[in-house]
Amino acid sequence: MTISKLLIHKDVVDFPVVKHIVSRLDIPFSVIDETQALFEKVSGTKDPIQSGKEVLLLTRNKGKFIKECPGTRSYTCCGYKILHIGTFCTMDCAYCILQSYFHPPICQFFVNHDDLFAELDHQLSLEERFRIGTGEFTDSLIWGKWSDLNTRLVERFATQSWSVLELKTKTVSIAPFESLVHHRKTILSWSLNSLAVWQAEERGTATIAARLRAAQTCESWGYPIAFHFDPVVIYDGCENDYEDIIKQVFAHVSPQNIVWISIGTFRFMPQLKPIIQQRFPDSSIIYGEFIPGLDGKMRYFKPLRIRIYQHMVSVIRKFAPDLTVYFCMEDDDVWGQVMGYLPSDRGGLSTILDESAVRHCDLKV
Repeated sequence: MTISKLLIHKDVVDFPVVKHIVSRLDIPFSVIDETQALFEKVSGTKDPIQSGKEVLLLTRNKGKFIKECPGTRSYTCCGYKILHIGTFCTMDCAYCILQSYFHPPICQFFVNHDDLFAELDHQLSLEERFRIGTGEFTDSLIWGKWSDLNTRLVERFATQSWSVLELKTKTVSIAPFESLVHHRKTILSWSLNSLAVWQAEERGTATIAARLRAAQTCESWGYPIAFHFDPVVIYDGCENDYEDIIKQVFAHVSPQNIVWISIGTFRFMPQLKPIIQQRFPDSSIIYGEFIPGLDGKMRYFKPLRIRIYQHMVSVIRKFAPDLTVYFCMEDDDVWGQVMGYLPSDRGGLSTILDESAVRHCDLKV
């Protein structure tokens, strides 16, 4: 999908970054003074989610740029921080929670970057360990076609030695990173899935093979790499399919240069189900063996989750016995049965991931 309509909030129309984006997009734009009418107009279309993906709104972030990961008490959270640069995505994955998270979902890019860097500079000045990424409410790399924000972030993190930036994507938009001075303080990471899931559920994304080639190229440029198998979808033959992708990972990237691999099975809030049924009528991902989890999300029956986790972790361990593997939002029972230990046994999941970042990203101890 491509942006077909560009809207600029009147408060930011004179920002230099806005003028730069306008020149890069080279499409007609309109200046608006409030967003409610825009949202109502998008909501009135036949497919408001697709309509929202084709509209880019340049606006100001009136809240905090740095947020805590929205974990829940019932499941182990990684202690990740979110750098909130914008919302939604031009790609179209059936399982994407953002379809039901924004009302309606629309591509927004926050352009008050002076405020962003002031907040980030303050956080970095504390010289406290933290991991932060821009891929929670959007894809990290889709904005690089129009903005140099990623370049500025990589260069800013290169000047310090306490924390790491993670940029997560399903694209291969890596060209801006080739010549940057990064000092290994930026982790470039890719979301991965089985070929069957990619073909059926991930519209408009780069192929799995292309993502792995991009990771291989970025490793050659000196960047540390990470991968995220999330959401893992359980279906007949999925074990072999995920095993094949894991083998391809290690055929492309050195285990010693992978900071971490996360794994999480498909989970969703109940309100996402009718959206998937309407927008992806051929999708079968919502018809698995699900039960309500402690966080209100529908989750695979725990024995099914444990079985696929055990298989995937065992395959990873054959190639990289010491690589940091973690689960996204799972409980101690799952950790104990699959890993043989609890995160609390090793100081907590945040500590485990911080220590891996120190080893791979040349951070101060």
